[in-house]
Amino acid sequence: MTVTLKDIAAVAGVSHSTVSRALNGNPMIPPETAVRIRKIADELGYVPNTIASGLRRTHSKVLGVLVRRIDDAFLAEVLQGIEDVLYAEGYGLFLATSRRKPEREQAIFRSMSERRVDGVIVCSTEVSQEHLHQLSKFGVPTVLINNQAAIEMAHSVTHDDMSGGLALTRHLIELGHSRIAYLGHSRTGRITRDRLAGYKEALNQAGLPYRAEYVAAGPNGSAEGGAMGMEKLLKVDVRPTAVVCFNDMMAIGAMHALRQAGFGVPEDCSVTGFDNIPLSQYVNPPLTTFHQPRYELGTEAAEMMLRLLSRKHKNLNAAETIALRGRLVVRESSGPPPDGTRNGQ
Repeated sequence: MTVTLKDIAAVAGVSHSTVSRALNGNPMIPPETAVRIRKIADELGYVPNTIASGLRRTHSKVLGVLVRRIDDAFLAEVLQGIEDVLYAEGYGLFLATSRRKPEREQAIFRSMSERRVDGVIVCSTEVSQEHLHQLSKFGVPTVLINNQAAIEMAHSVTHDDMSGGLALTRHLIELGHSRIAYLGHSRTGRITRDRLAGYKEALNQAGLPYRAEYVAAGPNGSAEGGAMGMEKLLKVDVRPTAVVCFNDMMAIGAMHALRQAGFGVPEDCSVTGFDNIPLSQYVNPPLTTFHQPRYELGTEAAEMMLRLLSRKHKNLNAAETIALRGRLVVRESSGPPPDGTRNGQ
């Protein structure tokens, strides 16, 4: 059902003309009133009539892509996979960054809808049911890549993060480590929880105790965040001899913090990352990590979107979820524990 200016006016308790002026940025409308009216319009899923009719009649051959930030090494290859598939089909991309700000994401979704994108691919950010409901009101199909919210999505491409956390921790256990820490990312929600779950499962399978003091989190997923998280772990009474990091950049930061504190990697503490970004093989020492199929995440999401757009009757409720699995990459940043710490000592 199409939302009209009258619908918005009824909810806002103002006149039809006031709503029109507010949505068109007329300076005669008090700022607080304009903000309230725009918020109501967003909540109701209002789209200007000319745009709404255009959405029903034509395809723009443009797809929106929302990422959390543009300088993320992980996302670069995901975007390349998306573009390679869609370019071959004659689609252009409308790229936007969320910067982890919900109000910014809401504005971006609205902007993409008003610009008549045929669909939206959301990469590695936390999308709520409210956001998806907003897009569905506009008739815009959505595919999510590695959604960080702990809710099921109808159309998504994910990575089996639990298997990655398990494989990395098991690798360290097989080297002889028993004092293994997990360094997560405090703002990633589901993904860090899944990797932590894999870490816990590996400990359980090996009969090793889970120690809450060996689980820390950095404030972000950068090298700086990794260094800050590692500094917390170095303050534990009985220092861990190995650490599983949320991603490669955090692992690089953790190695820096260890060296600054006078410890060698891996002689005193083994370090592992996650993602296998290109930089991981060039740091000193080269980083043991878990290769996440970044390019394939992008191509699978793009192909899923094309399948959605090709459905004659637009049956967007038929769920489709694809889970990819990566592989362990062993390099020089992981090795046996220091003498006297093997087998639980």
